This record gives sequence, structure tokens and C-alpha cells, in this order.
Amino acid sequence: MNRRTFVAASAGILAAPWHSALFGRQQADRTRLILLGTGGGPRPRINRASPAQVIVVGNSVYAIDCGDGTTRQFVAAGVPLGRLRHILITHHHSDHNAGYGGLILGAWTVGLGSRLDTWGPPPLKKITKAFFEMNAYDIAIRVADEGKPPLAPLVHAHEIDRGGVVFEDDAVKVTATLVTHPLVKPALAYRFDTRDRSIVISGDTAPSDNLIQLARGADVLVHEAMYLPAIDRLVARAPDATRLKKHLLASHTSAEDAGRVAQAAGVKHLVLSHLVPADDPTITDEMWASAARVHYAGQVTVGRDLLEI
Repeated sequence: MNRRTFVAASAGILAAPWHSALFGRQQADRTRLILLGTGGGPRPRINRASPAQVIVVGNSVYAIDCGDGTTRQFVAAGVPLGRLRHILITHHHSDHNAGYGGLILGAWTVGLGSRLDTWGPPPLKKITKAFFEMNAYDIAIRVADEGKPPLAPLVHAHEIDRGGVVFEDDAVKVTATLVTHPLVKPALAYRFDTRDRSIVISGDTAPSDNLIQLARGADVLVHEAMYLPAIDRLVARAPDATRLKKHLLASHTSAEDAGRVAQAAGVKHLVLSHLVPADDPTITDEMWASAARVHYAGQVTVGRDLLEI
């Protein structure tokens, strides 16, 4: 299928807010980043989905993290599931991987018939195998009844426990680095270099020198962010507020420090995502952005679900 046919077919699947821009020839040739979910933490929310991003390069779709509900967010964004070629997991916290198997299965049910590579820290292979075992009955029935190709042979899981080039194809080069997210080890950040853009996804991390090196000169850095003045209100909901606050401060990055990281790396555009708290109505977008601008002179965007950057 050529690019024009792919674009036309996609237009018939769904109407999403950004489709009018998507289907122009100039836009179709541009690497696009869509924030599927921008809320940090495992607690379900109405206003923000769990962390997930998608990068579209030509006819290929790359998912980075798969919180619960990611498959539905793909559909809401109008991204064709059947074009999914790679899934990358930053780390194995449930808000980043609970939708991993569902995304694979959802893509297969709508027509995925080609190779799908998945990448992430150990035990990704074990997780993938367990998912297929859990869904063996459903998959077998659909193969027999609907004529679908066997799913397991299409999926190739790769485990990453160090920084370096993850893979490179004719559309993109993907590089990983280790970041600091205790007690989770390894935890990763990813950089995508395409013909026209460089995009870095921080994953979950405390301020990280490795991430600064990875993000040097990038066009876009999507960085997790906490709004520190609201943390005490957030942890007050928890049974053990002291332990939760200790975790947040040791394992995550304030909006101010996200700005420091972006400034040190010389990135052009900082996008705040994985927001903590994700549902505090007293925190405005301007408050988030102002915190990041204390130490960063570039463009700041506060992430929203289904926002295209």
C-alpha cells in the first residue's frame, strides 16, 4: 500500500480532530508525535489516560508505553492499529505496561498480519509469553473461526538492559539510555531520530544526566513532571502518605527540574507529560508551564490526551 492509499484508508476509519491536517501531502510526510495518555500513576482517572505515546513515520507506527486503555486511545486518535510495527516499554510499572497485551491483540483483531517487534526491560519476554498463554483460547478460536494468522509467530520480544542503539530501519533510528527510577531497574528513556525530527521520551525518572546526554539538541523532549506545591495534597489521599511522598521525590522529576534538563540538553521544545498530580483542578496549564520556564528558555507545552505535537 502506498502512502496516498494508506492516508485515504485511514481517513475512512475515523474522524479525529487532527485529521484535516494529517491528510495533506506535506503533513503526511512529517514525523508526528501524538500523546495518547498524559496522567502519571496507576489510579484510573476520567480526565487523563495512562501514559502512552505514538510516533508515526510514513506508514509505520511506533508505540511508546502502553498504560491501561491505550488501544482505545489509538482509535480515538485515528491511528491505524494495523500499521503498528514496534512497541517500546520504558519500564514495568503497570501504568506503563498494563495495556501491552491488549494493544497487541487489538492490532491483530483489526488486521495486523505482519511482524511486530516489542522492546523493553526484562522480563518482557516472560510477560509476552504469559499474555499469549492467558489468551490462547480466544486466539485459537479466532484463527479457526475468522481465518486470522496465528498471532504468537508475528510478535518478537526483545529485552533491553543497557543504553545504546535499539534498532534502526529506513524510517527511524531508536536509541535508549538508562534512567533513574528506584526501585525499578532497568528503566529506560528512548530517542527517535527520523528524517525530519528528533523526539525523546523520558519514561519515569528522577533528574538524569544520562537523559540529558540522550536528548542533546533534540527537537522535542517529552518529560514526566510533578507539580511540587501540590504533592502534599496528593499524598494525603494515600494510606501511607510518608512512603508515597518519599517515592515520588526520589523517583520522579519536578516541572522545574524538567526545565533544567531541557535547558542543559539544548532541546527546542519541552512537553510536560505523565503529570503528577494528574487531576488536581487547582493546577492550571500556566502553573505547570511557568514552573518549567524557571530554568528553561524554549517552548513549553503542557500535555493533553490526544494532543499532537
